[in-house]
Amino acid sequence: MSSRTRLTDLADQAGVSTATVSRVLNGKPGVSAQARQAVLAALDMLGYERPEKLRGKSAGLIGLVVPELSNPVFPNFAQKIEAALTHSGYTPLLCTQAPGGTTEDEYVQILLDHSVAGIIFVSGLHADSEASPERYQRLHSRGMPMVLINGYSASVDAPFISSDDAGSMDLAVRHLVAQGHTRIGLAIGPQRFVPAERKVAGFTAALRERLGVSDPGEHVATSLFTVEGGQAAATELLASGHTAIVCGSDIMALGAIRAARSRGLSVPGEVSVVGYDDSPLIAFTDPPLTTIRQSVDAMSTAAVSTILAEIDGTGAPHTEMLFTPELIVRDSTAAAPQG
Repeated sequence: MSSRTRLTDLADQAGVSTATVSRVLNGKPGVSAQARQAVLAALDMLGYERPEKLRGKSAGLIGLVVPELSNPVFPNFAQKIEAALTHSGYTPLLCTQAPGGTTEDEYVQILLDHSVAGIIFVSGLHADSEASPERYQRLHSRGMPMVLINGYSASVDAPFISSDDAGSMDLAVRHLVAQGHTRIGLAIGPQRFVPAERKVAGFTAALRERLGVSDPGEHVATSLFTVEGGQAAATELLASGHTAIVCGSDIMALGAIRAARSRGLSVPGEVSVVGYDDSPLIAFTDPPLTTIRQSVDAMSTAAVSTILAEIDGTGAPHTEMLFTPELIVRDSTAAAPQG
């Protein structure tokens, strides 16, 4: 590929002129920070190697610990957080877990051995109410800056960033009640995890308030946060006559749709399904999924701003910052079936 073609491709991708691209690549002045960042992003997006002069010196390493990547919301968090860290001059060290692989504690030790400046945990052991908080207390006692996403624990002295799980369930139930549904179920993962526990609390409160259900617990089916788990939980709910199912994740919602179809039921004609996360590509499922969108962009930006404040010593409130989710209505929900 010719140099001219490369300049044109980069200019089109970055939304700037070829002259601006040339100035950035040659390290010349007269380019705004925003335009420079757009050109660097275009280089990365199109797979070009950055010239050595454009490889900024890292301000330090920051660890990013996330769960397995089979649920698309976790790679989404990782991508947004990594981009924000890089933009701030830090080099992210991504640690992804898998069943039977390296544990969170082992990753933390590796990060400490690499003298990281701070650690961001996404849905880690802090979200498991049965896991000991001592691991985080030890990090705090040694002065390690950290931010924890989704899974508040009052026993950990650190900033927390969470999606409003309880509020999200009211959004879903309100939408389904407006569609005429009165038999609404919740397919959720293990309730020892704080986000799941909060979703159950929010869901049962919404059923009481909006439908006057006296025993909302019978409308909750617990399984695993997987496609198979969603299918199992939905099968249980469908057997007891539910016409709408709210799910604890988009992945579970795909399982719920599979469960409905395996019983010969159409979605949304006979069963409405609501997911949670608004994961990438979920708008292109069959049918496109109605879901609760986590504020991944805003939460990721807040996590990076907070960890940088912790590293700089300016500090951030060691409390929980709640982000309001958004109901995204697509084609997997519709009016309740008559009769």
